[in-house]
Amino acid sequence: MTQDFILPDIGEGIVECEVVEWLVAEGDTVSEDQPICDVMTDKALVQIPAVYSGVIAKLYYQKGEIAKVHAPLFAMSVADGSQMNEPEINLPDTSAVTAVQSDILEDFILPDIGEGIVECEIVDWLVTEGQHIEEDQAVCDVMTDKALVQIPAKYSGIVEKLYYQKGEIAKVHSPIFQMRLSQSKPSEIVTEITPVVVAGNPNTMAQVTKAAQGKALASPAVRRRARELDVDLSEVPGTGKNGRVFKEDIERYLSLPKPDQSVLSVETKVPAVVSSNATRVEPIRGIKAAMAKQMMASVTTIPHFTFSDEIDLTQIIDLRLQLKQQYQDQGVKLTMMPFFVKALSLAITEFPVLNSQVNDECTELTYFTDHNIGMAVDSKIGLLVPNIKQCQQKSIIDIAQEISRLTDSAREGRVAPDDLKGGTISISNIGAIGGTTATPIINKPEVAIVALGKVQHLPRFDVNGSVVSRAIMQVSWSGDHRVIDGGTIARFNNLWKEYLENPAKMLMAMR
Repeated sequence: MTQDFILPDIGEGIVECEVVEWLVAEGDTVSEDQPICDVMTDKALVQIPAVYSGVIAKLYYQKGEIAKVHAPLFAMSVADGSQMNEPEINLPDTSAVTAVQSDILEDFILPDIGEGIVECEIVDWLVTEGQHIEEDQAVCDVMTDKALVQIPAKYSGIVEKLYYQKGEIAKVHSPIFQMRLSQSKPSEIVTEITPVVVAGNPNTMAQVTKAAQGKALASPAVRRRARELDVDLSEVPGTGKNGRVFKEDIERYLSLPKPDQSVLSVETKVPAVVSSNATRVEPIRGIKAAMAKQMMASVTTIPHFTFSDEIDLTQIIDLRLQLKQQYQDQGVKLTMMPFFVKALSLAITEFPVLNSQVNDECTELTYFTDHNIGMAVDSKIGLLVPNIKQCQQKSIIDIAQEISRLTDSAREGRVAPDDLKGGTISISNIGAIGGTTATPIINKPEVAIVALGKVQHLPRFDVNGSVVSRAIMQVSWSGDHRVIDGGTIARFNNLWKEYLENPAKMLMAMR
């Protein structure tokens, strides 16, 4: 009678594993408890034995493939009357170890870190295994598709295990590290052994090393990466515990010179081609991936049109210089941006369509009461667009303080999720880096964005026809042509421009 062997639970939360090695072949006769294969989870190397004696009828996976828990792993022909029940694979009984340690081991479960976020990248570990840490101490930085988030410790204790390496992807609601909640030191025996779980033989622990097993220790993600790069993991020196191979080890191995290449060039008398090894491939993740999707969605669904103009900032620059030192003494950094933002909010009051949002079917237009004006910031993790909430209710000084807070946070990649939500219109200050004009892409679902060019002192004619030097800034608008026409954005820009060129009018409009 042929029966399937169903891969049982092999660890809490584990739903799949990689078939590292088949220890038998189809047609082999095996006895009860004989090892059939080695599988690798993201936590341990697990050996699967035969539950009954019989003949291997079929192996459902190839070496290196991913097997699913509760799915058939292999089939056996067993004697009639024998029934292959799902075996119970138990992790090593750690109760004795826990008693020796007198400690409580607790996994830190990665919590919800933003609406709709289901995974994040481990950017950097700020602690190491075995390190004593305090409650609220920063443990790691993780990158979502919106921001860089720092994860703190919930309790004081010792970091027992880090479940992910730098650069790996962690899932929300899954463990990312383990802590020992006491002041005592870990038992040496615990740190020196790695569990090997054997079906039908519970509470078994043995050391596993690359030398003993003849194979490299690596997670399924690392093995998949090695296959993609055509790398034999058994040749890669692992830097992890018991010789475990990480992705960084593969990259380091690939960077080493290969001696057989020079031999080949001599034997064949063909000049060797020297490679600079300058080409590299890296995944697009986090903020960059989110920006790529957002921009693609914007340009493919919104008919953009551009409107450009120049603004004479001479008077408002003079006003800022008069006020700068006064407010600097009060701890307020007064740049030009608060004036741009406030003038924009005043102009929106007269042209509310610039502060609206159209639905995907283009059948409804929603007008927003709050002017939540976003600023594109070139941060160290990519483009972020935090927004200043309710600009219509804020003074220029209030806006200046918010700009300082948001800019500092954005440049460090630590903007709160709420600061990135709810924007209604955006400003991109390309002039801070250089350049005069641009064609900005609308930050969907907004309907307009303006790019500010650099300020240049250029010759212009005054009312008497004399040539004078004026501080000129080019501005470039992009609008959603489904709801905004050229005349509307031109009149809107003229009002915004009037407030900036005549600061007294802007001050009078503020109420």
